[in-house]
Amino acid sequence: MLTVEGLRVRYDGQSHEAVSGVSFDVPRGAFVGLVGESGSGKTSIVMTALGLLPAGSVAAGSVFFAGRNLLALDEESLRRLRWKKIALVPQGAQNSFTPVKTIGAHIEEVLRVHLRLRGEAAKARAAALLAEAELDAAVARRYPHELSGGQKQRAAIALALACEPSLLLADEPTTALDVITQAGILGLLRRLQREKRLTVLLVTHDLPMAASVCSQLFVMKDGRLVERGAPEDLLTAPRHPYTRRLVRAIL
Repeated sequence: MLTVEGLRVRYDGQSHEAVSGVSFDVPRGAFVGLVGESGSGKTSIVMTALGLLPAGSVAAGSVFFAGRNLLALDEESLRRLRWKKIALVPQGAQNSFTPVKTIGAHIEEVLRVHLRLRGEAAKARAAALLAEAELDAAVARRYPHELSGGQKQRAAIALALACEPSLLLADEPTTALDVITQAGILGLLRRLQREKRLTVLLVTHDLPMAASVCSQLFVMKDGRLVERGAPEDLLTAPRHPYTRRLVRAIL
């Protein structure tokens, strides 16, 4: 579904590469984790897949989605893929919303722009999406600041799934949430992934959290992919020193 090959990313003014020769594959229907500390290059990979990096930042490599090289597409082609095929749950649910629109208005706008749904059809679809995210229909009439952190994150997931994408990029979806709320959000993502047969790339600094829901993990450090494998293998027999440090930190 998503294949990254030899990706190198360097931003203007930086002497080092944010992503340095990274390659990995996310199979269709899988729930895969990209794990590493802040600054390891995880989000740069996500932004590359979405075509949202500054021009000239990609120095080399390819990113394939369903057989198409995303780096070879023009902006209009990428725009058609976003939301409808590839969707993002950004780090911090507040980044999904503007404060002057209700949650329902946000979802209805996406439905109008990408699926040409309007009026009552859009409202009904928005209500259904919120229900799938385990939110009451009344949430559609609320503004982002009126929701708790967990409610906001669930609404962000509903928004991301509005156009029924096949690939969901979840960038630190549980940051700043309490442990109980984190577990609820992860359970929601796992359930939706199974029910909708989604392919999910979970980006996180939290190794035990990723290990609890993912079938495969990729570990990044300083822009490089340093280890990959099944969660049970990485937790019981990590090979790279950085992975071993991550595991020791949770024991």
